[in-house]
Formats: sequence, structure tokens, C-alpha cells
Amino acid sequence: MLTKELLKQVRQIEIRTKGLVNQVFSGEYHSVFKGRGMEFSEVREYQFGDDIRNIDWNVTARFGHPFIKVFEEERELTVMLMVDLSGSLMFGSVSKTKQRIAAEISAILAFSALKNNDKVGLILFTDKIEKFVPPRKGRKHILRIISEVLSFEPEGKTTNIKGALEYMNNAIKKRSITFLLSDFMDEGYDKILRIVGKKHDLIGIVLDDPREKEIPNIGLVKLEDAETGAERWVDTSSKRVRAQIIYERKEKEKLRNSLFVKSHLDQIEITTGANYIQPLVQFFRRREKRW
Repeated sequence: MLTKELLKQVRQIEIRTKGLVNQVFSGEYHSVFKGRGMEFSEVREYQFGDDIRNIDWNVTARFGHPFIKVFEEERELTVMLMVDLSGSLMFGSVSKTKQRIAAEISAILAFSALKNNDKVGLILFTDKIEKFVPPRKGRKHILRIISEVLSFEPEGKTTNIKGALEYMNNAIKKRSITFLLSDFMDEGYDKILRIVGKKHDLIGIVLDDPREKEIPNIGLVKLEDAETGAERWVDTSSKRVRAQIIYERKEKEKLRNSLFVKSHLDQIEITTGANYIQPLVQFFRRREKRW
């Protein structure tokens, strides 16, 4: 049962994201994500400039002048949203948490799919599969997906991207467009990422926060790992300590970037507190140039 506050939040996200879809993303989505092939639509009279390879010789012989076959894109696609709900996604040092940003981006992608008559499914995961919503169409279905990402209370705290991708690979048999939304604070998913990337059109959406890339000088502080609960005291007044933390963070980013490049997969980097529209638009434009 949705609470009034949750219904209000879902409605706010719907209004905001549907506007963005109508103004910005709908055309880009359609042109970037192609259908599964071409299917026969109708026969019409030949017009100057038509491809002669599409002439229907049987109909042409019957009527004594040329007719061509018209084909249309077989449009219906399946879009899968894989959303990480581990403890670190609850973090947000600005106005919104990573989970809230994940809900808004999921809404944009889902409404773009809906506008193009595509199905949308959802996998919520932590160190386990928390929820699977099979792909379907319709506004009510999309609103359910938004509310699930926004309000679902997971049992797990840590992250298992490998397990989530394995589940996805077994659950969705036909090729789909799959968006993996996570902060990617995990290891050991290299092989399955490549496997899923070959079967599906897999795109990583990296959710980041500016405070995770910089350590302010605020003296001795106790830091807690949002996923494991482990605590440690850190002297942030030490330049060496701050530099080491930032270095470790950058090395993890380099490894992730290298993995996506080697796997020939796209990734979109989103930062909480920043405008996520520009990175999404840039992604669509990059993809469009390839076709």
C-alpha cells in the first residue's frame, strides 16, 4: 500500500520526467535503440527514387506497372532496469541520495520506453536479488517501477553485481536493452559483465557523489562503511591520509573504466547534486553517431 507521501513523490517524479521525455529524450531513444528487424507492411505503387530491389514482381505483373513492398521496423523492445539498492546507494551529500537519482533516471528511461511502445522490467539487487518485476507495458506498470526503486526496503546491505548479472542472464532469454544503475562499489564481476554485454545491449549508469571524491580537512573523524557497517577513525587533517583515500578511489574508477572499455560497453557517469540530463543527452548523441 503506497503512503500519501510516497504517492506524492512518485507523482512529482512522473511530472518531471515525462516532461523531459517529451521535450528531450523520446526522439533520441527511438533513433538510438533500434527494433529487432524489418517486417512487411504493405504494397504500394512505385515512386521515383524507390529502391528497385523492393519491387514486388508478382503484383507488378498483375497490374502491368511497378509496385514495391514497404517494410517497417519491428519496433517492440524489452528494456531492463537493474538497480543497486545496497547501503552505499542511501548516501547523498547534496540534496538527493543516489537512490533518489536512480529512481528519477529509471523513470526517464521507462517513460521513454513506454512512449515507444516497449516493455520495461526491473531487477532490484543488493548482495541478493531483492525483487524481480517482469517486463510489461503501461503507465501503471511504470509508476509501480518508480515506486519500487524509490521506496523498496532491501534485506541486504552489500553489493553483488556478479550475482545480479547472472540472474539477469538467466531470467531474460531474448536480447534486451539493459541499464545497470549502481555506484559499482564491488569487484569480481568482470567475466559475467562481458557475457551479458554480448547477449544484451548493456549500459552502465555510474551513480557517484562529490563527497566520495574529496576528503575535507575536518580533523579526526569516525567513518562508517554504509554496506558492511565497519568503522574506522581517520585523521583528515593529514594531507597524506587524504591523498591516499583519493588515490584508492581513483584507482577503482580506472579499473571500472578499463573494464567497460575492454568489454566494448557504454557507461554514463552521474553525480548527485549535478544535472543528470546533460550526461544522458551526451550518451544518446554518442550512440546515435554510431548508427
